[in-house]
Amino acid sequence: MAFIPYSRQQVSEDDIDAVVRVLRSDFLTQGEEVPAFEAAFADRHQVAHAVAVTNATAALHLACLAMDIGPGSLVWTSPNSFVASANCALYCGADVDFVDVDPATRNLGVAALAHKLEAAAAAGRLPQLLIPVDFAGLPCELREMRALADRYGFRILQDASHATGASYLGRPVGHAYAHATVFSFHAVKVITTAEGGLVTTQDAALAERLRLLRSHGIVRGQAQTRQPPDGPWSYEQLVLGHNARMTELQAALGRSQLTRLGAMQARRAALAARYDTLLADLPLQLPPRRPDADSAWHLYVVEVDETRTGASRREVFDALRQAGIGANVHYIPIHTQPFYAARGFRPGDFPAAERYYARALSLPLFPGMTEAEQDRVVDVLRQAMTGG
Repeated sequence: MAFIPYSRQQVSEDDIDAVVRVLRSDFLTQGEEVPAFEAAFADRHQVAHAVAVTNATAALHLACLAMDIGPGSLVWTSPNSFVASANCALYCGADVDFVDVDPATRNLGVAALAHKLEAAAAAGRLPQLLIPVDFAGLPCELREMRALADRYGFRILQDASHATGASYLGRPVGHAYAHATVFSFHAVKVITTAEGGLVTTQDAALAERLRLLRSHGIVRGQAQTRQPPDGPWSYEQLVLGHNARMTELQAALGRSQLTRLGAMQARRAALAARYDTLLADLPLQLPPRRPDADSAWHLYVVEVDETRTGASRREVFDALRQAGIGANVHYIPIHTQPFYAARGFRPGDFPAAERYYARALSLPLFPGMTEAEQDRVVDVLRQAMTGG
């Protein structure tokens, strides 16, 4: 039987034609495709500015820099994420800490955040930036987080790498509450540019700083340079930037994919709903649903309830893999990684994230998945957990 991955990109003939058109054009980089992709993405997400870069890690890093995160800054994020959500602050020389997750949503918990902020205010060490993560595609409770941000004086950089096309309080993710929002277009994400990332913001000055930082800190033209130009070839470096430009090929693929975002997301949602029905009687905690948010369903993550089954999470995982089903686990809590242990974090620091991780199992979910493939996943899972 064919292997079923936990996720897989869906590339159409239109996507291929879009990339080929760029290959036959005069510009493979720094042409018109990147601005066109940015404009289309901003329009779809109802936001004023979109700045595309090489990948979501670069997007997080540059957004931190654009928000003046540096030595002496303190950044808080979720322990339930890929390491990039924390590493981006360290790249800037800042300090990092974590806020435990809500056991129901697996996102950074509002109650835990409020409690930690109260203690931090008393100690005189509040964060400058919060990076909440929309885990599996479910938006965080940004309205409540923004109220806390306004009260305590920090900014919010939303990591929506899983949440392209998701909505919160009836509006697209990236539209409001966060000061800036990061999206990922890695191959297995909701839409793909193969690799790629993007930052949205309503703040024109922040967007301009992001554009400067992604291209070496260099500007061209009399409108932006500070000294009289030597000639039409002149350019000036104004800040220490990076080379984080998205290529025309990536942008063309992303713009084509974006036209199918609604259809691909609807398929993900339909498969997630079908999983809910097929798995309802198994000893699993199924993914959360909230009336104020529509998930992008990047991942379908269950938790194995070992108190109601004789099978451990590892045994279930192994049974799926042995049957050619690419189950996965998202994520090992960041603070338990050796690098972060060397920075003083210990197991037990964030118990809700650790308990979730000990039970978590990501089942295959992608737009091209057939119902027959989904039935196969469920059959193997049922056999592993119940023996029948």
